[in-house]
Parts: sequence; structure tokens; C-alpha cells
Amino acid sequence: MTILVDRHTRVITQGITGKAGRFHTALCRDYAHGREAFVAGVNPHKGGSTVDGVPVYASVKEARQRTGATVSVIYVPPPFAAAAIAEAVDADLDLVVCITEGIPVRDMIRTRELMQGRRTRLLGPNCPGLITPGEIKIGIMPGDIHTAGNIGVVSRSGTLTYETASQLHDYGLGQSTVIGIGGDPVGGLDYIDVLRLFNDDADTEAVVLVGEIGGDAEEAAARWIQQHMTKPVIGFIAGMTAPPGRRMGHAGAILSGGERTAQEKLAVMEACGVRVTHNPAEIGRLLESVLGSHCLPFD
Repeated sequence: MTILVDRHTRVITQGITGKAGRFHTALCRDYAHGREAFVAGVNPHKGGSTVDGVPVYASVKEARQRTGATVSVIYVPPPFAAAAIAEAVDADLDLVVCITEGIPVRDMIRTRELMQGRRTRLLGPNCPGLITPGEIKIGIMPGDIHTAGNIGVVSRSGTLTYETASQLHDYGLGQSTVIGIGGDPVGGLDYIDVLRLFNDDADTEAVVLVGEIGGDAEEAAARWIQQHMTKPVIGFIAGMTAPPGRRMGHAGAILSGGERTAQEKLAVMEACGVRVTHNPAEIGRLLESVLGSHCLPFD
């Protein structure tokens, strides 16, 4: 069992005619069941054309009506990305995955307001996407480091998402679904949303949570874990040596006055029952020790 997407998911690429959209759609189509999964592209000015054999439609609504797709992935440039999200929401898709980095915060605030009361879930923006190993990948993560199994991964850091998956792979620990929620301060699905899905997934046996400095999302997740989570959670916070006040790459990864350091966040998580490590190279080893031999290796 997986969460959010599986081999039966049908996907629209918004921005497929651009360099990034075309490149990553081709890689996603080459992964597992991707050739059946990625069924349409959208460009309002190029409807009726094709990109690498994928039909391009003028709108998300038309693409959905013609193909039955329920998920979209967005590679549209930042000034137009919020409008692309709004179009996917208006088409009543199940899930929108926004890879685009650099969307103005004011645009995302308006988008969040627009999405209130709507059924569409948003992953990102500024995220690597998600992957159900052996079935489907939607986004920019490398597929070959992932292995199908029973560990859920949720992360704000794109690169550390890959590092975590690679370590789990080396320890023979497969993943049910790996999700990068993105590092921007205004986004869609958060830690608690994803943890709730993993907690309800019968085939996910443990979860790795990778956080960053800035904001209080990790502390909120830790408190939710303490009250509701029935499965072991392993935690790591990036930015152990980050100097206060300096932007570290992600809009959300910045320490400002009154916010907790990485060490303080890890202390909160540990107090709430999360098994933590201060060394990202130890994530796989720690998870292996928590699970015990009865869980290893996963099929």
C-alpha cells in the first residue's frame, strides 16, 4: 500500500513544453509504470501538439476530460506558477505537485486562500515531488536510489530526501512513499498531513522525518506524533551549524529572532518520543536499530 499516488495514478504535466518540464517528464516516464502514468501535458498556447509522444492540451480541464488524469505536476516559471496551481484546483484534481522554485510569497498566500474549502491537495511549491518506489515517480528525484518497502519518508530538504532514501537503500530498508514537502514558508501539505497518511497506511511500519531550521513545523509535528502516532519516527534537523540570521537556501531555512536552533528542535522532538540523530549519515543505522531484525530486510 502507498499514500497519495501509485501505479494507477494518471498525471498531467503543466509546462511540458519547457526545458525542465520536458526533461523531467521523460525521466518520470522511463521510471517503472511512468509510461502509462504520464498521459498529458498542458500549454495554453500549444494545444493540439505533442511532446515526446505526450499529447498537449490547452487547459488542465481539457486534459482531465480527455485522459481521466487526477494529478498534475507543475514546472511553470515562477511568475505564472500560482496561476497554474489555481487552474489545477479549478479542474478539481486530487493532487497538484508544484516543483517550481521562487514563487512570490504573496502569490502563494492568495493561492492558499483560493484553496480553502477545495478538495485538491497541494504538494510544494519548491519541492522535489514524491515517489512510490517501483511504481511511479512524480518530480525530480533520482529513481535508482529508491527501493520498494515499508518506510515512509517526509522531508523539507530536497537533497536530504535523496540522502535518506540512499541510506535506507544501502541498509535494505525499502520505502512505501517518499515525499518532499518543500522548504517555502507558504506551501501545501505539511508534516502533520503526511504523518497522518503514513499512520493510517497499514504497510508503512516506520517514518523518517527530515526537518530544517526556521519556522516551527517540526515542533508542531513532534507534538502531533506524541499524541497520535502509533509507529516509530526517526528525526533529523538540517542546519546544526547554521549561523543565526543567515538564509541557507530555502526561504523557510532561516533563523530569525526567537526561533529554535536545530539542536533545540531535536530536543523537542526527542522529548515527544521521536528517535533523533545529530548526524545525517546515521539515519539508516538508527532506523535499523529501532526496527529490529524482524523487519529486515523488507520485500
